[in-house]
Amino acid sequence: MLRGINVGGNKKVPMAQLRSLVEDLGYADVTTYLQSGNVTFAADGGDEAGHAAAVERAIADTFGFAVDVLVRDHAYLKAVMDACPFPAAELEGKQLHVTYLSRQVDAERYAHIDLPAYAPEDFRIGDRALYLYVPDGLGRSKLAEQLSRSGVNKGLIATSRNWNTVVKLVELTRPRP
Repeated sequence: MLRGINVGGNKKVPMAQLRSLVEDLGYADVTTYLQSGNVTFAADGGDEAGHAAAVERAIADTFGFAVDVLVRDHAYLKAVMDACPFPAAELEGKQLHVTYLSRQVDAERYAHIDLPAYAPEDFRIGDRALYLYVPDGLGRSKLAEQLSRSGVNKGLIATSRNWNTVVKLVELTRPRP
Protein backbone atom coordinates (compact mmCIF):
# COMPACT_ATOMS: atom_id res chain seq x y z
CA MET A 1 0.00 0.00 0.00
CA LEU A 2 1.48 3.29 -1.12
CA ARG A 3 0.66 6.38 0.89
CA GLY A 4 -0.41 9.64 -0.72
CA ILE A 5 0.01 9.01 -4.43
CA ASN A 6 -2.24 10.37 -7.19
CA VAL A 7 -4.00 12.73 -4.78
CA GLY A 8 -4.77 16.24 -5.99
CA GLY A 9 -2.36 15.96 -8.90
CA ASN A 10 0.60 15.27 -6.60
CA LYS A 11 3.00 12.34 -6.68
CA LYS A 12 1.58 10.89 -9.88
CA VAL A 13 2.31 7.20 -10.27
CA PRO A 14 0.60 5.56 -13.25
CA MET A 15 -0.53 2.06 -12.33
CA ALA A 16 0.94 0.46 -15.47
CA GLN A 17 4.35 1.90 -14.57
CA LEU A 18 3.94 0.80 -10.96
CA ARG A 19 3.16 -2.76 -12.08
CA SER A 20 6.25 -2.79 -14.31
CA LEU A 21 8.43 -1.33 -11.56
CA VAL A 22 7.35 -4.02 -9.07
CA GLU A 23 7.80 -6.76 -11.68
CA ASP A 24 11.29 -5.43 -12.43
CA LEU A 25 12.11 -5.94 -8.75
CA GLY A 26 11.52 -9.64 -9.31
CA TYR A 27 8.06 -10.00 -7.82
CA ALA A 28 5.45 -12.22 -9.48
CA ASP A 29 1.67 -12.00 -9.95
CA VAL A 30 1.75 -8.20 -9.74
CA THR A 31 -1.66 -6.52 -9.72
CA THR A 32 -2.73 -2.96 -9.04
CA TYR A 33 -6.13 -1.91 -7.76
CA LEU A 34 -7.53 1.58 -8.23
CA GLN A 35 -5.27 4.61 -8.65
CA SER A 36 -4.64 5.12 -4.94
CA GLY A 37 -1.58 2.94 -4.52
CA ASN A 38 -2.72 -0.60 -4.00
CA VAL A 39 -0.35 -3.15 -5.51
CA THR A 40 -0.24 -6.84 -4.74
CA PHE A 41 2.52 -9.30 -5.57
CA ALA A 42 3.94 -12.68 -4.71
CA ALA A 43 7.36 -12.86 -3.08
CA ASP A 44 9.69 -15.72 -2.28
CA GLY A 45 10.94 -15.03 1.22
CA GLY A 46 11.94 -11.72 2.72
CA ASP A 47 10.03 -9.64 5.19
CA GLU A 48 7.51 -6.81 5.00
CA ALA A 49 10.03 -4.09 5.82
CA GLY A 50 12.50 -5.34 3.23
CA HIS A 51 9.88 -5.51 0.49
CA ALA A 52 8.58 -2.05 1.41
CA ALA A 53 12.08 -0.57 1.33
CA ALA A 54 12.76 -2.08 -2.11
CA VAL A 55 9.55 -0.62 -3.55
CA GLU A 56 10.21 2.77 -1.91
CA ARG A 57 13.72 2.93 -3.43
CA ALA A 58 12.47 1.93 -6.87
CA ILE A 59 9.72 4.57 -6.77
CA ALA A 60 12.19 7.27 -5.70
CA ASP A 61 14.63 6.23 -8.45
CA THR A 62 11.93 6.06 -11.12
CA PHE A 63 9.65 8.98 -10.24
CA GLY A 64 11.99 11.26 -8.31
CA PHE A 65 9.98 11.54 -5.09
CA ALA A 66 9.62 9.61 -1.86
CA VAL A 67 6.55 7.54 -1.12
CA ASP A 68 5.86 5.66 2.10
CA VAL A 69 5.04 2.00 1.47
CA LEU A 70 3.47 -0.58 3.77
CA VAL A 71 3.62 -4.25 2.82
CA ARG A 72 1.22 -6.66 4.48
CA ASP A 73 0.53 -10.31 3.68
CA HIS A 74 -2.79 -12.01 3.08
CA ALA A 75 -3.03 -13.51 6.58
CA TYR A 76 -2.61 -10.09 8.19
CA LEU A 77 -5.07 -8.35 5.83
CA LYS A 78 -7.66 -11.08 6.42
CA ALA A 79 -7.16 -10.96 10.20
CA VAL A 80 -7.69 -7.19 10.18
CA MET A 81 -10.86 -7.60 8.12
CA ASP A 82 -12.16 -10.40 10.36
CA ALA A 83 -11.43 -8.44 13.55
CA CYS A 84 -13.45 -5.39 12.53
CA PRO A 85 -15.26 -4.12 15.64
CA PHE A 86 -18.00 -2.44 13.58
CA PRO A 87 -20.87 -4.18 11.74
CA ALA A 88 -19.21 -4.07 8.31
CA ALA A 89 -21.94 -6.11 6.61
CA GLU A 90 -24.52 -3.49 7.61
CA LEU A 91 -22.53 -0.46 6.43
CA GLU A 92 -21.69 1.11 3.09
CA GLY A 93 -18.02 0.85 2.11
CA LYS A 94 -17.58 4.62 2.40
CA GLN A 95 -18.71 4.54 6.05
CA LEU A 96 -15.97 2.24 7.28
CA HIS A 97 -12.23 2.65 6.84
CA VAL A 98 -9.07 0.99 8.03
CA THR A 99 -5.94 3.03 8.56
CA TYR A 100 -2.99 0.67 8.32
CA LEU A 101 -0.09 1.68 10.56
CA SER A 102 3.61 0.94 10.36
CA ARG A 103 3.64 -0.33 13.92
CA GLN A 104 1.33 -1.12 16.81
CA VAL A 105 -0.01 1.82 18.82
CA ASP A 106 -1.69 1.99 22.19
CA ALA A 107 -4.72 3.92 23.39
CA GLU A 108 -2.51 6.51 25.11
CA ARG A 109 -1.61 7.99 21.71
CA TYR A 110 -5.27 8.96 21.19
CA ALA A 111 -6.25 9.67 24.80
CA HIS A 112 -6.56 13.42 24.16
CA ILE A 113 -9.35 12.91 21.59
CA ASP A 114 -12.77 13.64 23.06
CA LEU A 115 -14.55 10.80 21.28
CA PRO A 116 -18.10 11.70 22.46
CA ALA A 117 -17.67 15.12 20.80
CA TYR A 118 -17.48 13.36 17.41
CA ALA A 119 -20.41 10.95 17.90
CA PRO A 120 -21.73 9.04 16.08
CA GLU A 121 -18.30 8.83 14.45
CA ASP A 122 -16.04 6.36 16.22
CA PHE A 123 -12.71 4.55 15.99
CA ARG A 124 -11.06 1.51 17.50
CA ILE A 125 -7.45 0.36 17.65
CA GLY A 126 -6.59 -2.97 16.05
CA ASP A 127 -3.42 -4.84 15.14
CA ARG A 128 -1.28 -2.11 13.52
CA ALA A 129 -4.55 -0.60 12.35
CA LEU A 130 -7.28 1.86 13.24
CA TYR A 131 -10.87 1.09 12.35
CA LEU A 132 -12.84 4.25 11.61
CA TYR A 133 -16.62 4.49 11.41
CA VAL A 134 -17.76 7.65 9.62
CA PRO A 135 -21.49 7.51 8.76
CA ASP A 136 -21.32 10.56 6.45
CA GLY A 137 -18.10 9.47 4.72
CA LEU A 138 -14.45 10.30 5.19
CA GLY A 139 -14.55 13.66 3.40
CA ARG A 140 -16.99 15.11 5.93
CA SER A 141 -15.52 13.50 9.00
CA LYS A 142 -14.18 15.76 11.75
CA LEU A 143 -12.89 12.70 13.61
CA ALA A 144 -10.90 11.55 10.57
CA GLU A 145 -9.44 15.05 10.33
CA GLN A 146 -8.38 14.89 13.98
CA LEU A 147 -6.90 11.39 13.55
CA SER A 148 -4.91 12.39 10.47
CA ARG A 149 -3.13 15.33 12.04
CA SER A 150 0.61 14.83 11.92
CA GLY A 151 1.06 15.14 15.67
CA VAL A 152 -1.29 12.24 16.31
CA ASN A 153 0.51 9.97 13.87
CA LYS A 154 4.01 11.28 14.50
CA GLY A 155 6.58 8.59 13.85
CA LEU A 156 4.13 6.38 11.95
CA ILE A 157 3.37 5.58 8.38
CA ALA A 158 -0.42 5.64 8.17
CA THR A 159 -2.49 4.98 5.06
CA SER A 160 -6.25 4.54 4.92
CA ARG A 161 -8.49 2.38 2.76
CA ASN A 162 -12.28 2.25 2.64
CA TRP A 163 -13.98 -1.01 3.48
CA ASN A 164 -14.56 -1.99 -0.15
CA THR A 165 -10.80 -1.75 -0.74
CA VAL A 166 -10.04 -3.64 2.49
CA VAL A 167 -12.18 -6.53 1.24
CA LYS A 168 -10.73 -6.37 -2.28
CA LEU A 169 -7.14 -6.47 -0.98
CA VAL A 170 -7.95 -9.61 0.98
CA GLU A 171 -9.35 -11.15 -2.20
CA LEU A 172 -6.38 -10.06 -4.35
CA THR A 173 -3.79 -11.41 -1.89
CA ARG A 174 -5.48 -14.77 -1.40
CA PRO A 175 -2.92 -17.51 -2.04
CA ARG A 176 -3.33 -19.12 -5.44
CA PRO A 177 -3.15 -22.88 -5.93
